[in-house]
Amino acid sequence: MIPRYSRPEMTAIWEPETRFRIWLEIETLAAEAMADLGQVPKSVPKALRAKGNFDIARIDEIEREVKHDVIAFLTSVAEFVGPEARFVHQGMTSSDVLDTCLAVQLTRAADLLLADLDGLLVVLERRAREHKDDVTIGRSHGIHAEPTTFGLKLAFAYAEFARAKERLLAARADIATCAISGAVGTFANVDPRVEEYVAKKLGLVAEPVSTQVIPRDRHAMFFATLGVIASSVERLSIEIRHLQRTEVREAEEFFSKGQKGSSAMPHKRNPILTENLVGLARVVRGAVVPALENVALWHERDISHSAVERVIGPDTTVALDFALARLTQVMDKLVVYPERMRANLEANGGIVFSGAVLLALTEAGMSREDAYRVVQRNAMHTWDAGGSFRDWIEKDPQVKAALSKKALNAAFDPARHTRHVDTIFKRVFGSASGAPSRRSRAGSTTARRTKRKK
Repeated sequence: MIPRYSRPEMTAIWEPETRFRIWLEIETLAAEAMADLGQVPKSVPKALRAKGNFDIARIDEIEREVKHDVIAFLTSVAEFVGPEARFVHQGMTSSDVLDTCLAVQLTRAADLLLADLDGLLVVLERRAREHKDDVTIGRSHGIHAEPTTFGLKLAFAYAEFARAKERLLAARADIATCAISGAVGTFANVDPRVEEYVAKKLGLVAEPVSTQVIPRDRHAMFFATLGVIASSVERLSIEIRHLQRTEVREAEEFFSKGQKGSSAMPHKRNPILTENLVGLARVVRGAVVPALENVALWHERDISHSAVERVIGPDTTVALDFALARLTQVMDKLVVYPERMRANLEANGGIVFSGAVLLALTEAGMSREDAYRVVQRNAMHTWDAGGSFRDWIEKDPQVKAALSKKALNAAFDPARHTRHVDTIFKRVFGSASGAPSRRSRAGSTTARRTKRKK
């Protein structure tokens, strides 16, 4: 992943230095277990702890000749360790090192992504509570539907990313497996207790049954989970992009002092951050099919998965880490316009209350078919001729005969659509209170204050 879309802590997981350090730790832990079992001299793990090291340039040089990265690594380590190196990697196969290392890297990456999700959830809860009662129009098919609140939009996003966290926790647990089982996974030349020792020390669990590799359904689920999270990033980003459109303008990305939106049009304030997030989501999702195809390896092992994972491991985790951090920034500073929401809600003469009028007529005794025809006829008059939907409805003889003024007032009351917001918030956040919870209160700023800062 290019530096523009990378953050240092995640990138460091995939650096050659980190990878080889993990390899060396795996070999050292295996030697410790073997020494305890009397399979190698106790001087071997001591030598690895005291002198174990490697030279990346030297590894690259050796690999150009032997065409095998693990052998090149072991040769470089031997040059530091000396005679005891002949017992290093005893009974093991390359995949024992490679797959266990990848498990360590992916669990570390998952931990960073889980922290990213926690940060995003804090911001989403704060902003959802801030705008819990700000009424806005709901849209289906891009067309005005019925009123909702902006807080509910954000509560929906919170619940979605809370599910993402649960899925990632499960995927992390699934990928955190260690294999030190030797060629074709039979433990013919390495004791299973070595695998158990290495797994425990690395914070992993022993793979119950491996071939010569850890089963790739685990990896497929991990990358599929990242793909789903990326899709959630895209969904929320697209919502912001739509709301920032000039003719909508209910919310927009914060536009900082000195920022420029267009080289040709000085008036532009474009949703560049959320557009960027949509692009990054495509990158992450692009890894899902290759990860699925990696499941079907030949017999006990081939290496068709190897090149794929060397690309998608770093690229997906680095990109998603960056995307979650950027989305958190966007939502934290999002500028919200409740007044514009109310204006849009009223823009079509109140036809968004047609459903409530339909229900009122059926409750008054009119058949649903007749009520639908009456309401639709007046709604279409409003669409085509303009004016007030309520005025059209009140003039309709069938409506006048069926509904009192009180019933009409209730049908056109926006509070009808917000009366259960607290119930939904309690389901999502565990509290119906309108105040931010303790963990989301820090750094809270209202949209109106943000707007004035602009």
